[in-house]
Amino acid sequence: MIAERCLTPELIPIFEKLSAGERLSFDDGLTLYRTPNLTGVGFLANIVRERKHGARTYWVRNQHINYTNICNKFCKFCSFYAKKGGPDPYEMSLDEVRAAVRKYKSFPISEIHSVGGINPRLPYTYYLDFIRTIKDERPGIHVKAFTAVEIVEIARVGNTTIEHTLRDLKDAGLDALPGGGIEILSDRVHTELFGKKLDGEEWKQVARTAAKVGFTQYATMLYGHIETDEERVDHLIQLRELQDETGHFLCMTPLSFHPEKTELEHLPHPTGDDDLRNIAVSRLMLDNFDHIKSFWIMNTPAVTQIALWYGADDADGTVFEYEITYEDGAYGKKQQALTPADMVRMIREAGREPIERDSHYNAIVREPQDEPAPRKLTPISVGTLSR
Repeated sequence: MIAERCLTPELIPIFEKLSAGERLSFDDGLTLYRTPNLTGVGFLANIVRERKHGARTYWVRNQHINYTNICNKFCKFCSFYAKKGGPDPYEMSLDEVRAAVRKYKSFPISEIHSVGGINPRLPYTYYLDFIRTIKDERPGIHVKAFTAVEIVEIARVGNTTIEHTLRDLKDAGLDALPGGGIEILSDRVHTELFGKKLDGEEWKQVARTAAKVGFTQYATMLYGHIETDEERVDHLIQLRELQDETGHFLCMTPLSFHPEKTELEHLPHPTGDDDLRNIAVSRLMLDNFDHIKSFWIMNTPAVTQIALWYGADDADGTVFEYEITYEDGAYGKKQQALTPADMVRMIREAGREPIERDSHYNAIVREPQDEPAPRKLTPISVGTLSR
């Protein structure tokens, strides 16, 4: 039996729970994080992944727009915000937003993902007009924008409630909220690393309100900094309980912490074990989440290929430009892209079935004539991106 060859004794009770369709406990989560048998953890996660999706692996044609890097939260883990010795400050005008959308208008993009710093100079109307500008330039595009901490800031500058803010943004054309804004649901880590941002209960209240207004939302967990195994498991259980309550989360993306150019630069870089284990444990603990994503920009394409056998069924997408993390000493090198052909090849090389999706995980089938003529993007090669 394959299970007998892959599983060590501490994992057998978890296998039996999964076979019986039982929910895993806090102690089960700790076991999954602490066992040296990473292969066994991946084996278990793959059972759940294939039960839900078979070999299907989803990817999306997407574009990221980060509208400002000016931020007054000064999180210790962040290399994105403008500071001395770091990236120069910027805030995009609406004309620049329009130009950013037009830059890739010849590509059949399905989704635009946008987050930014907490910039107190931006007025309430900016955020509404930001969404309207994107929708005016690309009608029908799905816009996923503004983390919970940004929503709180938008409500503050508008002197209004979270619910009213979300309804205004929805009327302007916002379709979904991304994850982020809380990093990990731990009061201890919040106080130590990002005390100026909203806390866990405030983050969850924004999520509840988003569900009430009718938004879908994504979830994340930033791992590999000062959090403990217990805090990781608690984060996942809190997300699971919130999903039981709201049912509005589409996907969970574990995000690996990259310490370069942050106040935590002394910490080690993420490892393949960390990346694969967090994806696998997320898949196993979050039984009420349909999708688990491996974000190749942070995990690398090579690790993402392996992750497709460790619980992940989503490989993210083309991205084009991403500014939240940088290569060592590479401020200003924003272009990070995989072409659609790269995405398909990456997934097929891993032995999985690539499915282009829309933002609701509906399959998109394109005719060959729908593909634009090739354009030089200086993409990251599937096989060459390393730590």
